[in-house]
Amino acid sequence: MSEKLAAEKRTEFGKGYARRTRAAHKIPAVIYGHGAEPIHVALPGHETMIAVRVPNALLTLDIAGEEHLAIVKDIQRNAVRQTIEHIDLLTVRRGEKVTVDVPVHVTGEVAAGAVANQEAVTVSVEAEATHLPTALEVSVEGHEAGQHVHASDIALPQGVALLTDPETLVVNVAEAVEVAPEEEAGEAEAPAEAPEAEEASAE
Repeated sequence: MSEKLAAEKRTEFGKGYARRTRAAHKIPAVIYGHGAEPIHVALPGHETMIAVRVPNALLTLDIAGEEHLAIVKDIQRNAVRQTIEHIDLLTVRRGEKVTVDVPVHVTGEVAAGAVANQEAVTVSVEAEATHLPTALEVSVEGHEAGQHVHASDIALPQGVALLTDPETLVVNVAEAVEVAPEEEAGEAEAPAEAPEAEEASAE
């Protein structure tokens, strides 16, 4: 399901225009793909921020009465405020298959004495543009140290094909490392020895 947004076509460019656009609570964006000339638009700020909270968001853009179906390919954010400064959109058609990176969420609790280390946070898949998964889950419930989860172990929705190497390590379940009490005590006492060393040198 796509989010519908009203977009304004723009012909002005540059940092000054971008600042004015953001000051008006709009977001500069560009739509490209299918060999067509890029379309530069301004999107409504609040509605767009809500729509792109999910990865690979599908948007239906109304540009002067003409609808454009597009997916979010890249979002540029302000490094400090984390506000959206620009969005790259890829135009798509219904039924068309596209390649996207999908986040992997790890669920479940590993066995006692083990810890789950996530080695890959996304995998690449091919799916229909109008049926893109927003996330994929892998369970480590009850996994013991030494067990692994590979990309091939991820359950994919119907119509979604894995493009990442099936042998890619996604989760490594390892033995939990505990710090011995005497090591912790030694580390805590270390700073206290410094004054004694200073006194000895003074003598």
